[in-house]
Amino acid sequence: MKKSKFSESQIIKILSQQDFGKSISDICREHGISQGTFYSWKSKYSGMEVSQLKQMKDMERELAQYKKIVAEQTLHIAVLKDVIGKKAIGPGEKRELVGYAHEVFKVSLRQACILFTISSSVYYYRAKRSNDSEVIEQLCILSELHRRWGFWMIYHRLRKLGFIWNHKRVYRIYTAMRLNLRNKRKKRLPAQVKAPLLRPIGPNVTWSLDFMHDTLASGKTIRTLNVIDDFNREALSICVDTSLPAHRVIMELDKLIEWRCKPEKIRSDNGPELVAEVTRDWCERNTIEWEFIQPGKPTQNSLIERFNRTFRQDVLDSYMFESLSEARKYANAWVWMYNNVRPHSSLGHLAPTEFLLKYGKLSEFPTFQQDNNSESDWNS
Repeated sequence: MKKSKFSESQIIKILSQQDFGKSISDICREHGISQGTFYSWKSKYSGMEVSQLKQMKDMERELAQYKKIVAEQTLHIAVLKDVIGKKAIGPGEKRELVGYAHEVFKVSLRQACILFTISSSVYYYRAKRSNDSEVIEQLCILSELHRRWGFWMIYHRLRKLGFIWNHKRVYRIYTAMRLNLRNKRKKRLPAQVKAPLLRPIGPNVTWSLDFMHDTLASGKTIRTLNVIDDFNREALSICVDTSLPAHRVIMELDKLIEWRCKPEKIRSDNGPELVAEVTRDWCERNTIEWEFIQPGKPTQNSLIERFNRTFRQDVLDSYMFESLSEARKYANAWVWMYNNVRPHSSLGHLAPTEFLLKYGKLSEFPTFQQDNNSESDWNS
């Protein structure tokens, strides 16, 4: 259709000349139009003013926009109804839905990205994964060597070994290898602690002591006497034997004091070996305070209880021992690894000996040494 040389506002002005008494033939002659054109304009624009024409044009423009919005929303609803059964969780799934909507419904990629709330840069991005073989190899070595270590324990050990990998990358590979450990916790009511469990200001202030039980492959029962320093959670001794009466406990503590010096206080439960009269006499002779927790309140001695759990998971529950000598060998090897290698979250992911070194106490207080005669190496 040929476009008129007159604008709509000009046409209205031409029609308005008739209202001032000018004849139609004169108007047509003046503007070079036919009478048929004049009457056609009059049927369309009769009684309108320029301002009204502008309002009508704005309304037509808004109506066109509304129609476009309705059409887009109708298309979006149709697309969503079709893919409503699909779970768009991550960027990968959303990327697939964008491609599906583009192919099936002929929606533009820009509209499909808006519909599924994904940016176009994410849609066009293609991941470039680095080689993870070295990470997998180190995770396999540590998880095989320390079967009860969780992710953060392994991660901080890798950092100490010099592998500066991002923790998110390591965790992605760790979960892909299904190395996650289930940590089942019991719901406990808050214990009414009589004496507060305070952290000592230095080594040899407070030692914690407790017993553990296990059996050999032959079915014979064995016991362990565990002693730790509360300051840096250091394992001072694990004595393994079939019987540990009060006299044997005192003998082991005397050996420990010979190379470590005596503590100010020892905390333990109310076991018969520990409340015996011979134990009280030993404390008086050595001027050592012995603090007993309330009966049935093991959480008041939670530091040694936490140590017992780690020792049971890593050693007692992981291996079947044929003899006492074999159990002692594994216990000594594990103690050295625990003090020098294993990161502790309560110590800022430092090993107990590293924690002593940090505070300048390592030279003053000797630590448990590896038994070279028995070749007790935990890595072996």
